[in-house]
Amino acid sequence: MNDIQLNKCQKDKIAEICGEFGNDAGELINVLHKCQGYFGYLSEEVQREIARCLSIPVSKVYGVVTFYSFFTMKPKGKHSISVCLGTACYVRGAEAILEELKKQLKIEVGDVTEDGRFSLECLRCVGACGLAPVMLIDDKVYGRLDSSMVSGILAQYD
Repeated sequence: MNDIQLNKCQKDKIAEICGEFGNDAGELINVLHKCQGYFGYLSEEVQREIARCLSIPVSKVYGVVTFYSFFTMKPKGKHSISVCLGTACYVRGAEAILEELKKQLKIEVGDVTEDGRFSLECLRCVGACGLAPVMLIDDKVYGRLDSSMVSGILAQYD
């Protein structure tokens, strides 16, 4: 997958996180959440170290990471953009918002801009259907969007 090697401090942090959950394999999802929060994503090496600490196969860790959409094996940008493609957002033009973002950022869904400022994802529903179409940047919700608003919104982020 990748050539990232964990240093002793990083391995110790994973061991500490696993220890917080009693090194219990049944707590794998909680361990993964906390490790992703610390590292930003779950690289192959992080997954291997978690498997070692919890005494479970790497394939089990990988299976959980790839099954749940909130886990990522790729680094995220400084600012995470998520476009809602739920029914209300989709019928009100979310696809045009997504296309404008891809054009301006010069990336595809799942990628990070060259400068590391933004990553782009899609969601199924944000729960803000009355504001459709909606996108989130980090934890901030932008609603009632049209594609002409995208550049102004992106300009607010360093």
